[in-house]
Amino acid sequence: MDIFYLIIGLIALIVGGEFLVKGAIALAIRMNVSMVVIGLTVVSFATSAPELIVSVYAALNGHPDIALGNVIGSNIANISLVLGLTTFMFPLTFEKRLYRFDVPVMLLASILFVVFLYTNSGLDFWEGFCFVFLLIVFITYLISKSRKEVQVYEESSSEFVSLPKLMFLLSVGALSLYFGTQWLVGGATGIARLVGVSERVISVSVVAFGTSVPELAASMIAAFKKEKGLSVGNLIGSNLFNILAVMGFTSMIYPVTVVDMGILTNDVWWMLGLVLLLFPLMFLFSQKRIGRIEGFVLFVLYLVYIFLLF
Repeated sequence: MDIFYLIIGLIALIVGGEFLVKGAIALAIRMNVSMVVIGLTVVSFATSAPELIVSVYAALNGHPDIALGNVIGSNIANISLVLGLTTFMFPLTFEKRLYRFDVPVMLLASILFVVFLYTNSGLDFWEGFCFVFLLIVFITYLISKSRKEVQVYEESSSEFVSLPKLMFLLSVGALSLYFGTQWLVGGATGIARLVGVSERVISVSVVAFGTSVPELAASMIAAFKKEKGLSVGNLIGSNLFNILAVMGFTSMIYPVTVVDMGILTNDVWWMLGLVLLLFPLMFLFSQKRIGRIEGFVLFVLYLVYIFLLF
């Protein structure tokens, strides 16, 4: 049964990613905002919903390492696995704002996350409140800035769809991602526990991989459709939402405490190091482009991380 759930979970996530990307493109056209902003907000929120559900559920049921490991492992997977595979398959160009604003904001959020964790070996209500407040400021700034800029869309990229169809696309996409994630995580976790590994290792590897599949599906589909701003924006936004929204709301609902010190001594440093690595990778081999070489490097780093875990 675990293998069955694993398979149908993957299928649901692929379908959900397709619907979500179509809906996001249509929403960008209706709102006259850039694909990067839609990727950083709407798509990121939808693809981060599995992390939010898993983390809140885990914290309330006395599994704080799963709540933390899920977010940290997902952020690691988003940058190394998802961005690595996506750029290896479809090299991505990016706007200046990616390294001038988006990635620096993600870096600052990651640093703040690490500082809060080290301060009291966990997150309390007020630290969570700080994350949520920063998230609201970030989204407000993005939308207000984007609306001031004139957006030009090619007719071939997407048609102007009706509001009911738009809501249908986004709803089906989000629901498919939700149920697909539940099936995938349930099946994968069931298989992993048979080999007797810790909750932290399960959460930063199997569970994090499962909750990162929506980002992988959405980014791959967006890149294939040549909506590269949406593809990159989804990953940066997802990492921000994982920290600011998922950890913010989770710790406001129920304080999260580190149990396995491997989270502080190993996992958070991998997460922070990969964010820092993005800066040289964006300029090392080619300007304003993350190509196959960079994608391969990121993917190999993910394999190294998983290998060292086990």
